[in-house]
Formats: sequence, C-alpha cells, structure tokens
Amino acid sequence: MSHDAASRTASSRIKAPPKAPAADARRSTRDRVLETAGETFAEKGADRTTSKEICVKAGANVAAVNYYFGSIEGLYTAVLDEAQRRFITFDDIAAAVAGKTDAKTKLRALIDLAVARLLAPASSSWAFRVIAREMAAPSPAFRTLRQREILPRALLMKSLVAEIVKLPPEHPAVARAALSIIAPFAMLSFADRSILDRAFPSLALDARGSAALADHLYRYAMAGLAEVRRHAMRKKG
Repeated sequence: MSHDAASRTASSRIKAPPKAPAADARRSTRDRVLETAGETFAEKGADRTTSKEICVKAGANVAAVNYYFGSIEGLYTAVLDEAQRRFITFDDIAAAVAGKTDAKTKLRALIDLAVARLLAPASSSWAFRVIAREMAAPSPAFRTLRQREILPRALLMKSLVAEIVKLPPEHPAVARAALSIIAPFAMLSFADRSILDRAFPSLALDARGSAALADHLYRYAMAGLAEVRRHAMRKKG
C-alpha cells in the first residue's frame, strides 16, 4: 500500500468530533447574553442600556435579546433573578434554619450564611451591583423580587426577634431590632468594598475574616436584643 493510500485509510478511521446539540448551543448563547447583560446593567443601569449594545458585546445576533427573553425588560428580570440566585435565595435561608429548634440558633445560622456569602469571592461580581442598583432605584421588576425574596426574609427576621425578646411580632421594638440586625448586611452588600477596606483595613473583608465577623455580629445582635428585652420589661413594670 502506498504512503498516500495508508494515510487516507488512517484518516478515514478518525471520527470527526461530535457537534454540540442545538439545545446546548442555544443555552450557550442565552447564558452569554445574560452574563453580558448583567455586567452592563451593573455598570450603566438598565435604563441606559440597549438590546443592541448587549448583543454586540456578547457576540450574538442582534435579535438574541428578543428571541431568548422577549424584550430588554424580560432580560432585566432574568438578570435580577440570576443575581438574587447568586447571592442568597429564600430557599437557601430556609435550608440554613431547617432542623434548628430555637430562634437564637436560627439567627446564628442566618448570620453565618449571610457573612459567608457576602465575603466570598462572588461578592465582587456584577450580581451584587445589580441588586444594589435595584434596591436604590426600584424598577417594575422589583415587585416580584420583593414578594418572593425580601418580604419573606423580613417576616422571618421579625419572628426570630419576637421570639428572642418575648414581644409580639407586630411590636415596634421588634421591627427596630430587626432593622438593626439587618443594617450591617445592607452595608456589606451595597457599599463600595474598596472604601470599606480602606476605612477598616483590619477587618479582612474576605473569606479570611468571615468567621470572626459572623461571631461578632451575632454577639452584637444578641446583646442588643437583650437590652430590647430589658427595656420592654421596665416599661411594663
């Protein structure tokens, strides 16, 4: 057999790599558009971003936004959902407190979860900046986020605080105490992390300082709740 014939025979035995299924290709394009949109919305805001701009940046057909998301409003809603999923969902919270038998243990679990997520590397992603923009200037998409994620968290926090301080959940002191506990997490979520690092360099606002910060925030919260309880008892007396 000649050298050329042998080469052709060997080549015929080599199978071409399988093509990616069409569904995978569509998913890849959709994910690329979603990721690009997240970065762009975080940088500029949804009101200053166009579908064409996102598609060009994503290397996708200019009709991709409408094809996959229906409209730029639909894309923004999908981005907001993904941002929340990358942060902490209410399902994550429910899992963290599952099996815990008392309010103090549940509160500690929630604080540990929130600090770990906020100080993880993912906290520097576009997801946090998109949520920060949405909280500062709510869009029509905020209604769904509020009903599905924000209000259930607030109700859970108030129920835990009420159980710890032995007051009705609707008591104003319970709302004030819950707000005091939530406030540091809002700061970690939405403040410019580089400014916090410069202002408090000893904090180590990354995974290295996670355990120490969680422990501090829990002890600080419990001390405050103890004072709320004492003050309520003095007023009753």
